[in-house]
Amino acid sequence: MKLTKLFHDFFQSEKSSGLALMACTVISLVLANSGLRDGYLAFWDYHIFEHTLSHWINDGLMAIFFLLVGLELEREVYIGELSSLRHALLPVVAALGGMLVPAGFHFVFNHGTDTQAGAGIPMATDIAFALAVLSLLGNRVPASLKIFLTALAVIDDLGAILVIAIFYTGTLVWMNLLVSLAVFGVLLILNRLKVRNLIPYLAGGIVMWYFMLHSGIHATISGVLLAFAIPFGNGDEKSTSYILQHFLHKPVAFFILPVFALANTAVTLPADWVHSLVEANSLGIFFGLFVGKPLGISVFSYVSARLKLTRLPDDLVIGHVIGAGFLGGIGFTMSIFITLLAFQDPHLINESKIVILLSSVIAGITGFLLLQMFCRTALAGANDE
Repeated sequence: MKLTKLFHDFFQSEKSSGLALMACTVISLVLANSGLRDGYLAFWDYHIFEHTLSHWINDGLMAIFFLLVGLELEREVYIGELSSLRHALLPVVAALGGMLVPAGFHFVFNHGTDTQAGAGIPMATDIAFALAVLSLLGNRVPASLKIFLTALAVIDDLGAILVIAIFYTGTLVWMNLLVSLAVFGVLLILNRLKVRNLIPYLAGGIVMWYFMLHSGIHATISGVLLAFAIPFGNGDEKSTSYILQHFLHKPVAFFILPVFALANTAVTLPADWVHSLVEANSLGIFFGLFVGKPLGISVFSYVSARLKLTRLPDDLVIGHVIGAGFLGGIGFTMSIFITLLAFQDPHLINESKIVILLSSVIAGITGFLLLQMFCRTALAGANDE
């Protein structure tokens, strides 16, 4: 299966970003639990224009990350894996299972409690981490598996965005929301008028972000809306969407996501942190990511294929899908992001981050070992033929 240049760039940037995220996470955890802890934590709480530095990162810089996710989703819809129903259905069904089943696990453990709002936490997949782990397998990975996991993760992020917009929205300030949507409408009109210059779209995106920030809906949603307002054209290297997407790859991969990791994995491990792992919220997150994700992705994929609603690519077996399902259990960035929206209690947020990190590491290692086995088996079978 031929990989487009931009998809290859996207895969490589996400792979490299995942490796950078791993390094930043380790650095942040070490600093947060060292003699430099107080100064390190205070740095992220430093106020700039009435907001902390971490708030600007989570509400500002992450909007740019969601803009890149939106541009990739737009490309997938127009000319990529999601451009035809036959190709799109498998990752869509898999992503649906990978969102519903983990949320169900968390809901079972936390129904009727103060932590049931965390049901969205295990629904998310970290694209960068998942593709970074997949890249460690080298050339043994079938191209269709790279595309499947990427499409799955992008759809998963779209699902997370919808969950944030619907379930993690506080009191709406309708006037600000309407202004933001009106700006979005103007940008769509510019698109229809075939305005290709990026400046009015970026300027409009900033205005849209500002009013969305003060509307009650999370400001990062404006990044996704802006992505779909930017002209796609025929998707070639001269198109506005391509130019912006190509430009954003490295800043997002090597600055925005690493900074987010540094700011949000500054987790102080309390003396009794092990005991918190058996609390309802922690169990819901762990079983959601480590069990619910691979179970939902693989079962929904297998059943839909058996019913002939979808079809696995010729070079994939269900074992590949199960392995990819475990990689889908690497929640990390998106799971932490939703945690910050779901809970207000700093102690509960800290506990959730700990179990997200542990679950993501265990899921990632399990997925890597399974895929290593299935890719080696598939390669040996091909050589025998």
